[in-house]
Amino acid sequence: MKKIIVYTDGGARGNPGPAAAGVVVTDEQGKILARFGKSLGRATNNVAEYEAVIAGLEWIKENYQITQLADYQIKFFLDAKLVVNQLNGFFKVKDANLRNLIVKVRQREQAIGGNIYYHLVSREENTLADAEVNKVLDGQGQV
Repeated sequence: MKKIIVYTDGGARGNPGPAAAGVVVTDEQGKILARFGKSLGRATNNVAEYEAVIAGLEWIKENYQITQLADYQIKFFLDAKLVVNQLNGFFKVKDANLRNLIVKVRQREQAIGGNIYYHLVSREENTLADAEVNKVLDGQGQV
């Protein structure tokens, strides 16, 4: 089975504060297929983490035919323990804003189909996505 690997990160300076999402998509050999950041305005770190996952799912939907994706494992790697555990159903989602975001994630998962997995990694293993977040936040200026 083919793999799409997606590293995502979100960050907010001030929490809440100026926020951004970072996404790096690779193939199974590690070749970078996409690398981008997205400004989110003012948000919390957790909201930014979810928005990064949503941005990654949207990129996949826009760049692959849905019929192709049934043959893929789509693996997301995040350094946000809360978000990974919520997406995997281990933790309840109590915050209303995060519940709305998890609904968006689930809608995009359904639209894509395929086998989607969420994994926790250390910050050191997520430096590329983190760099995309910081590029955007540095462009916005410091709080």
